[in-house]
Amino acid sequence: MGLGRLPRSIAELAEIVALPDDSQDERLRKATFLLSVGVTIILGLVWAAAFGFLGYRLPASVPLAYSILASLSLAFFIRTKRYPLFRSIHLSLMLILPFLFQLSMGGFVASGAMVMWSFMAPIGALVLAGTRHGVPWFVGFVALVGLSGFLDQSIPGVEVSQGRVIAFFVFNISALSALVYLLLQYFMRGLERTRAALELEQEKSERLLLNVLPEPIARRLMDGEEPIADAFSEVTVLFADIVDFTQMSDRLAPEQTVQMLNEVFSVFDQLVERWGLEKIKTIGDAYMAVAGVPVSRPDHAEAVAEMALAMREVAVARHLEVRIGIDSGPVVAGVIGRRKFSYDLWGDTVNTASRMESHGLPGEIQVTPRLYRRLSEKYRFRPRGPVAVKGKGEMEPYLLMGRAADVMAQPTRGRSVGSD
Repeated sequence: MGLGRLPRSIAELAEIVALPDDSQDERLRKATFLLSVGVTIILGLVWAAAFGFLGYRLPASVPLAYSILASLSLAFFIRTKRYPLFRSIHLSLMLILPFLFQLSMGGFVASGAMVMWSFMAPIGALVLAGTRHGVPWFVGFVALVGLSGFLDQSIPGVEVSQGRVIAFFVFNISALSALVYLLLQYFMRGLERTRAALELEQEKSERLLLNVLPEPIARRLMDGEEPIADAFSEVTVLFADIVDFTQMSDRLAPEQTVQMLNEVFSVFDQLVERWGLEKIKTIGDAYMAVAGVPVSRPDHAEAVAEMALAMREVAVARHLEVRIGIDSGPVVAGVIGRRKFSYDLWGDTVNTASRMESHGLPGEIQVTPRLYRRLSEKYRFRPRGPVAVKGKGEMEPYLLMGRAADVMAQPTRGRSVGSD
């Protein structure tokens, strides 16, 4: 197996022993720990073979025992998935066995300061279990180093030549440094991948929120503001639906019905962008939009009037008729829901605009008297006469016919529909 394949194999093994509710961080910690276990088992076998070949049989038995015990604990972990117990067992082996190996060699010098390998225990606990868990293992390491120094002059040792002592020091320092670097590099790369994945998911979540909520509202929600509710004293609300849509949908295949609605509403969405409105929602063949929310603007009524005229042209071009209702006044706006967010409006203005649409005429734009008074000098209207409006009593709405002859409206933002 090549070195490039090793980290991937460790990650695959970590997935096997991972629990369903493990976080990405926990999976990374397990993968890093498994990598350290695998490498130290191999090193233990190398040490055992090397010291056995050199004739140091008692010292050779210590790393051999380590490799055997570590392998058994690994098999136990794979079978039971009891990670905290496995971690404690292996950290204990890492802490104690280098100290025992150093004692069997006769002390610091003869072993090349083998007790330094015990430092893998606090390093492993710190990286793989967290700062709180690392403290007792570090205290244990310091205690073992102190005990090694206290016993160094009183324990018998084996005869080791000066050259071998230097070789042991070089090997221990370089191998320990390499292993610590390998594990930290693996762990940090995993953190970088996890962070990149989290940032990607965050970007997706932000894009999703921006698709379903107005941008200022989405930003406030992402900043943790809750609840989000605002009162607006002057806005203009529009409702529109396609005339005889139910009868048309009965004659069309489901795919054709959805395609027709998608085409029409997609153009409406472009008009919303063109005139700076905010789309609130669609329900069946009904379309709701508003101007002056979530950012107030003085020309909210004019913007909605232009939107309504353009919507009627879009419908006529497709041999359809729309029924549109508009009203101006105060509303309350806010976000509802916790998993599926919705930005909605409430108030008499919303209800009245809805009634203007439902009591309107096919192909006409019906508005309330207060909207007529606001726009009567800029647009042409025709009085419809008294109409009994559900929940409102008798009203005298007006029909918006078009712009006044001396008024040339321009989009407030964005590009015109169909422009390049």
